[in-house]
Amino acid sequence: MPDPEKLLATIRRATELFRATPGRSGGVIALESAEDVIVVGDLHGNIPAFRKVLGVAALAQHPRRHLVLQELIHGNRMYPDEQGDKSHQLVDLVAALKCQYPDRVHLILGNHELSELTGRVIGKNGMALNAIFRQGIMTAYGGHADAVYNAYRCLFAALPLAVRTPNRVFLCHTIPDAIYLDDLDPAIFGLDEWPPETMKRGGAVYALTWGRDTSEETLERFAKMVDADWFITGHQPCDEGFRQPNQRQIIIDGTDPYPAYLLFPASEPVTVESLLEGVRILPVP
Repeated sequence: MPDPEKLLATIRRATELFRATPGRSGGVIALESAEDVIVVGDLHGNIPAFRKVLGVAALAQHPRRHLVLQELIHGNRMYPDEQGDKSHQLVDLVAALKCQYPDRVHLILGNHELSELTGRVIGKNGMALNAIFRQGIMTAYGGHADAVYNAYRCLFAALPLAVRTPNRVFLCHTIPDAIYLDDLDPAIFGLDEWPPETMKRGGAVYALTWGRDTSEETLERFAKMVDADWFITGHQPCDEGFRQPNQRQIIIDGTDPYPAYLLFPASEPVTVESLLEGVRILPVP
């Protein structure tokens, strides 16, 4: 494990860099000078997939390529003897990567990160994922665990809600359910910090990270709200690693057994068909 004091410095520096990312206005990052973008689906602690996508991205060799990540925490890779979830290790790696490529590495807020900010418990297979996440941090960092966890929460609070490209592609964690759209104030995208009520059930940030609506009607309404044509999202598991649920959206999944990524040009015109051509499955054993 990294030295806790050095790790804390890295996380705090990454937090500053997420807030200061060039092109960021409120909660949205505009990638005006990007040549292309590679986006991976929800990782949930999948470090092998993360390492593979880093190799594919080859950021050092592609100085105008941007990498967009989402949903790092609450995975199924555990410490022995029920000592917790290892997914915090992926947060550490991404924080270090942000420090290395501050202008070109982006992490979108997901509902699991939001749950750590609000204390909303997420359960799966009879387990409280938040508690297992905390246990993993305690296993790794002992007496520094509280400081590390609080640093993670500050980092999560600094994440953007979305990334957009000049060719009208909008990358966000998910699409709000139709029942929330009538009350969803687009002004949320212009805020640097989110009021607590926006993160609770029914609030704008909650809607933007928890929704599962993929209907054409909902996408049309949301597209007008955010002035975009195409959407790349995560949040929903995909049996084959990705899915096209409608004519505007592609869902990418970064979890096992078929973690996927999507590489697409940032400025030239695209269609949902051309975006699909950029989807690949990562060769993770």
